[in-house]
Amino acid sequence: MVIMGIDKQFARAKKKRIPEKTLWKIAWFGGAIGMWIGMLVFRHKTKHLSFKLGLPSLSIIWLVLLILLVS
Repeated sequence: MVIMGIDKQFARAKKKRIPEKTLWKIAWFGGAIGMWIGMLVFRHKTKHLSFKLGLPSLSIIWLVLLILLVS
């Protein structure tokens, strides 16, 4: 969640941004749910279809995997 807020601040300040590739790596390695929440809270990357559809989908996959591991 925090990483989306930081990138949003960088965007507003016209500073060097966090590459989308890096954001996706964070999401794939367990940060999808937090990034999805951050996207909604900070209204960041909401116009990007890949984030708009990808983060919720990846979050569901992570939740299912977590449920399977716990049970």
